[in-house]
Amino acid sequence: MFERADYLAAVKAIRSRTDFPAKVGVVLGSGLGGLADAVENAVSIPYAQIPKFPVSTVHGHAGELVIGTLEGSPVVVQRGRAHFYEGYTPQQVVFPVRVMHYLGVNTLILTNAAGGINTGYKVADVMLLNDHINFVGMSGSNPLMGPNDDSLGTRFPGMSQTYDRELRGYAWQAAQENDVPFHEGVYMCLSGPTFETPAEIRMIRMLGADAVGMSTVHEVIAARHAGMRVMAMSGITNECIDAIDTPLDTNHEEVLEAGKLLVPRMSAIIRGVLKRIAQAST
Repeated sequence: MFERADYLAAVKAIRSRTDFPAKVGVVLGSGLGGLADAVENAVSIPYAQIPKFPVSTVHGHAGELVIGTLEGSPVVVQRGRAHFYEGYTPQQVVFPVRVMHYLGVNTLILTNAAGGINTGYKVADVMLLNDHINFVGMSGSNPLMGPNDDSLGTRFPGMSQTYDRELRGYAWQAAQENDVPFHEGVYMCLSGPTFETPAEIRMIRMLGADAVGMSTVHEVIAARHAGMRVMAMSGITNECIDAIDTPLDTNHEEVLEAGKLLVPRMSAIIRGVLKRIAQAST
């Protein structure tokens, strides 16, 4: 468990490197960290140099904050994230989101790599989240468990308006302008690190999910608890295998390879959204 002093200590370490007033947070998932290279007047801070900040251990997650300007929006970009399967607690996973809150961030954009449950999805398509199924949370792992900090948010936050309608509209406009194969659907969060069995894929499809992955939802919960506007996208990196006795299998290398195709597509959407956020704030 963390106290406000822990978050403020992290903020102090970041502010010792830059006092840039970032207002938009961007979390980049597996293989998608390249967008951070486009941040202008960037200051990069390795996670290991920020007190209590969870350090990424997975290939494809560089593990640094990049703070600067992108498409006119002041941003703090999280280049890689922590996951449950790395041994982190839910509170550690969402620590960066709460640090962003104390930095003054009021809008959070998240990306992830996900398996396509919906049979209409193809590898390198992009799915905009309009809802999620917190399967990990249903089994007793929620970042809001434990004492509630009323200065962050209410004890029992509602989740029916989780993904901001205006931001989703910006994303659709950007996708159409850039001819990105784009969908909108439901994301299910599992703990990993194993990929799903065929029986699990069939169950997930029956429960109404369109994509499945190992991240994002707990960060979204922490962001909404803190009053942030939220938008999230999944890059479809593999078609899920729902039958046994097949030579096919899913692996992380496949995920990273698909990420190479997804980087320009998801980058174009994020840039378009940030541009519209900047225009709306002027």
